[in-house]
Amino acid sequence: MIRLVAAFSLAFALLLSAPARAGSYLERAALLLEGSRAERDTAKTRPRDRELLELVHAVAKARNEAAHGMQVPKAIEGAHPHLLLVLENSERAFAAALEGHLEKFAEYIERARTEDRTFRAIVGKMGYTLPPV
Repeated sequence: MIRLVAAFSLAFALLLSAPARAGSYLERAALLLEGSRAERDTAKTRPRDRELLELVHAVAKARNEAAHGMQVPKAIEGAHPHLLLVLENSERAFAAALEGHLEKFAEYIERARTEDRTFRAIVGKMGYTLPPV
């Protein structure tokens, strides 16, 4: 009986600690993804606004660099490459638009969206959810 109670206690503790094993990573990832999405949505409607594109490109570069330097908990590390791909494709999209390559811009925007969905799906399969930002 004592073993059964101990086993249930351990299982309950592990269940409650699952979000904690991801630390603040999920909050940081959600913030990065939401900022990237907002910039893509804004730039998509104004692909010839050079000043806007220069701004979002600079911010996307900084966001990408920050994500590359993030501490990633072991419990969630399988999803992180997809977060990086969202941010890298967003940066490439803005760079392409600045160079006047609007087809490439649209292609990179779509790749970023696909990687965003992939990241969220993997996080969900791991038993986590991204917090709202």
